[in-house]
Amino acid sequence: MAPFRPKYITFDCYGTLINFQMAEAARDIYGAQLDEPKMAEFIKNFSAYRLDEVLGDWKPYAEVVHNAIERTCKRNGVTFRDEDAKTVYERVPTWGPHADVPTGLAKVAKEIPLVILSNAMNSQIMSNVEKLGAPFHAVYTAEQAQSYKPRMKGFEYMFDMLGCGPEDITHVSSSFRYDLMTAHDLGIESKVWVNRGHEPANPYYGYQEIEDISGLAGVFGL
Repeated sequence: MAPFRPKYITFDCYGTLINFQMAEAARDIYGAQLDEPKMAEFIKNFSAYRLDEVLGDWKPYAEVVHNAIERTCKRNGVTFRDEDAKTVYERVPTWGPHADVPTGLAKVAKEIPLVILSNAMNSQIMSNVEKLGAPFHAVYTAEQAQSYKPRMKGFEYMFDMLGCGPEDITHVSSSFRYDLMTAHDLGIESKVWVNRGHEPANPYYGYQEIEDISGLAGVFGL
């Protein structure tokens, strides 16, 4: 059977394509105050609170970061400062891609249109996208959709904008919790998990696994 050829390949951006460095930012700010076990706990809590902050009504991502850090500091007995949250937020547009991304994307961009659906602000995302080294047909943000992943509304917004349905795309992400679980629930059958070590495998959700974006062309027989 020939490989599935989608109308669009849709991507999560931060973590999947862009080297997501929230943990490094937290370590730079709070590492001098915490020993390694406590720093690891802080990073784990910060990740959990960021997820919790995006599950409700949309709010600017600066507030997501601010609230998540404030809650993490409270839980871990660390003094919270507004300027620390601002520093973390302002780092986001400076992040670049994983080393495998530009070449891997270039191989598929020639054949299939690429789309991003990201938990980002409009003012942040294009600085990161410009560093990816490949043309994108469209870039959609949580700010545009007024909803963050893992909620479904962002995906539905993307379908409406593209004029397609779940059966027309392949969605690519390194995260089950933010992307692939929701993609499964929405009926996106063609999914690719980029195993960057963020989360354990979960075969229930039905996907093809690749180690990094250099393996993406092979998914489509390119």
